[in-house]
Amino acid sequence: MTTSVTTTPTANGVGASPRRPDGTVKVRGEFAYSSDLWHEDMLWGATLRSPHPYARITGIDIAEALAVPGVYAVLTHEDVPGVNRYGLEHADQPVLADDVVRYQGEPVALVAADHPETARRAMKRIVVSYEELEPVTDSEAAVAGEGPSLHEGGNVVRHVKIRRGSQDVSADVVVSGVYEVGMQDQAFLGPESGLAVPDTEGGVDLYVATQWLHVDQQQIVAALGLPVEKVRLTLGGVGGAFGGREDLSIQVHACLLALHTGKPVKMVYNREESFYGHVHRHPAKMYYEHGATQDGRLVYVKTRLYLDGGAYASSTGAVVANAATLGVGPYAVDSISVDCWGVYTNNPPCGAMRGFGAVQAAFGYESQMDKLAVACGLDPVDIRVRNAMSEGDLMPTGQVVDAEAPVAELLTRVREMPMPPERPFDLRHMPGGVSNTTHGEGVVRGVGYAVGIKNVCFSEGFDDYSTARVRLQLVGGEPAATVHTAACEVGQGLVTIMQQIVRTELGVEQVTILPMDTSIGNGGSTSASRQTYVTGGAVRAACAAVRARLLARFDQRVRVVGGKLVAADGRVLADLVDVLGDDVHDETVEWRHRPTVPIDPETGQGNAHVQYAFAAHRAVVDVDTELGLVKVVALDCAQDVGKALNPQAVLGQIQGGSAQGLGLAVMEEIQTSGGKIRNPSFTDYLIPTVLDMPPMTIDVLERPDPHAPYGLRGVGEPPTISSTPAIVAAIRAATGLALTRVPVRPEHLTGT
Repeated sequence: MTTSVTTTPTANGVGASPRRPDGTVKVRGEFAYSSDLWHEDMLWGATLRSPHPYARITGIDIAEALAVPGVYAVLTHEDVPGVNRYGLEHADQPVLADDVVRYQGEPVALVAADHPETARRAMKRIVVSYEELEPVTDSEAAVAGEGPSLHEGGNVVRHVKIRRGSQDVSADVVVSGVYEVGMQDQAFLGPESGLAVPDTEGGVDLYVATQWLHVDQQQIVAALGLPVEKVRLTLGGVGGAFGGREDLSIQVHACLLALHTGKPVKMVYNREESFYGHVHRHPAKMYYEHGATQDGRLVYVKTRLYLDGGAYASSTGAVVANAATLGVGPYAVDSISVDCWGVYTNNPPCGAMRGFGAVQAAFGYESQMDKLAVACGLDPVDIRVRNAMSEGDLMPTGQVVDAEAPVAELLTRVREMPMPPERPFDLRHMPGGVSNTTHGEGVVRGVGYAVGIKNVCFSEGFDDYSTARVRLQLVGGEPAATVHTAACEVGQGLVTIMQQIVRTELGVEQVTILPMDTSIGNGGSTSASRQTYVTGGAVRAACAAVRARLLARFDQRVRVVGGKLVAADGRVLADLVDVLGDDVHDETVEWRHRPTVPIDPETGQGNAHVQYAFAAHRAVVDVDTELGLVKVVALDCAQDVGKALNPQAVLGQIQGGSAQGLGLAVMEEIQTSGGKIRNPSFTDYLIPTVLDMPPMTIDVLERPDPHAPYGLRGVGEPPTISSTPAIVAAIRAATGLALTRVPVRPEHLTGT
């Protein structure tokens, strides 16, 4: 017997924009973040960090710290019961430094005390003796083998090499350039925090703000030397992430202190410590050469990219792969040569951040496309449209783009959007704003365009899946569903999406999302624009399994409409309430997207990615050429999202991603000198505010991907990729300056 089932979306199902269940409490300041966690009789943990970017530890004396009243524990690497190494891709990072520190801020010792100030005072009494060493700070020099090896095997974390097409080609027009991207911070507003609570049997429960519960758990149990069932994680309220919570921060440290003292231990970083306590976006230096015909058609692209991974690997290997495989951009070109290196240095560790390697590459290849447009005498949009990839084209890896790729249409759409009006003089709309730096003299306007490409989900053969459990039963006489996953809600709206999917698939309005924890199977990381795709796919599949059991008694096509089961001819067969009765339909599903494969190490060929997403931006800027101040007047975007499961959330993602791209373009950079961070605060590390963000015209295309649930494409990362080069292109158009580095600073515009 085959049962064909069609669902009818409810008012708050897929395609609608229902109110977020966490929205009101967040706006009111009532939402409980992980930093709000509290437990009776808890202790406070603090971390002693290295002041040096590279040094040998010759001694640690904790006696004075232990003598401070109220101190319960002072721990060093000798107190790590398991393996004193962890890491996302390579277990190369010490839980607590043993013989060497490799970056400023590396954890050396831990303190637990009955008050946070007591813990901090005791921490300052730990005496660590160092022998300072000369730090490695230049990524290109590190690849060349200059300086000491920071890890066994040398300083290259990964080299990705891509060769496609003939390498013996020439072109009528050749442009080249060297481009640099500074170190950007995720700048999430909720600092690292969590609470570890020991049980009576040698285990521990950890409540923490993170992006990947199960990978945290795997690293924690290795460090603690415990079986996995002894370490249980529950997601705390997360105040933003953007990649910066994929790596461990307080997780092992809080658990160590809790198990050592037998008491709950809370750890919360302040803002300065947060800058030292998480990874950042990889700084990049990129060499590009583009060859084209006289009429602007690409013949070849050659590039060498150097990504500074800092002291430990984190996700550098995967970032390098993204930068390499996406390093030519969304363009059709037959001859490609790409070399991309990720390297160890003594700079701060770098890892995942929104855009994940594609951001750095896009600044390089889009700068080149503008340069090529000038050399060929073409409009910057026309040259991009002329070379835009489309369905059926090949990626640098040889992978066929087997879904719509509306690159040319996105570019055309942003060009055709109305231009912002010339505003009458108003200080609020001038570069420098109400600081009264200009009355319009020396202010020039420029317009710039850019387009970007991003892979969605994990790549290169990674077993990427999510687990979802869906239960359907009567609650208070009404059909109700509950959903349980380990997929982390970090502010992106996943809880809302899961509710919408269940409402659509099961036709019930009441949907409860259970706390995310490790009592259910892996949900994967909240990164790579993957959760709506993969966890959404898992929830949808679990709903289908529930529905199949529920409707197994019917031998005809049935629809679930408004709580009723309706036959194909429109007859109501039964009420959902009656069919459910006292039954509980409970299904757990592991769901995987289509497989990927590792790329060939010599040629870089292979079907490495699941899906591609595209966005284009047009930026309009006013530049005060005398003071070097920039006002982004408009930042318009067209993006293909496949299917907008929640249209309002899609707009929010595009606006938020564009804001981070604006930050990288004109203000955001962790500045280092000799491996030391010079600006670890929101006083000196600037991020865009509502006054910096311009109005945005957003055009959302829905070109379904036949391989994805509902035809969706990941949304969160593409707008970050194309916004930065569009803004810089606009500044170039206004000033005539080359501008080969981001962020663009005032001195780059004034020559001072």
